[in-house]
Amino acid sequence: MPIRKALRDYYGWLRQHGCNDSHSGNISARDDEVFWITPTGACADTLQAEDFIACPVWGEITAGASGDARLHQAIYRRNGKAWAVVHSHCPHAVALTLGGDDFVPPDFEGQLYFPRVPVLEVPYEEYFERAAEQVAEMLLAHRVCIVRGHGVYAWGESLDQAYKWTCSLELSAKTAFIARQAGVI
Repeated sequence: MPIRKALRDYYGWLRQHGCNDSHSGNISARDDEVFWITPTGACADTLQAEDFIACPVWGEITAGASGDARLHQAIYRRNGKAWAVVHSHCPHAVALTLGGDDFVPPDFEGQLYFPRVPVLEVPYEEYFERAAEQVAEMLLAHRVCIVRGHGVYAWGESLDQAYKWTCSLELSAKTAFIARQAGVI
């Protein structure tokens, strides 16, 4: 599947399955020495494959790219295995980590994929200055991380894998939320 069409599909599925609202999150995939990323202000409901913006892995970010393009670029520069990055606003994962504690999935699949999900503290007013390096550093040792109060970042060796980690984390967080409501954890 052509890379931009695949990005469009996966970004739409994040919206469809409640991991993002119409205009939140962003997604990218590396294609050799460039990566394709959502444009700033992208709407998942109307975004077209041709709307994705090519940015160099090494060089200046292209005008119009997502505000998180520098963060995606930092991940690709530091992690040679990363060929896709998904940023979502998974509501259960974000809600359960608002206190700043790392998330420990209570379910089998969550434990299998990520026994502990680190939560980073990035002051909102300093997000664009600090998040790129903090997230890229954390994702060297973890498949996913969460920026407290903001969202989930996942990388993968493929777009499908980054999407899988994102969805698996949100299901683990939803399971934890339901279990807490039921009083079993």
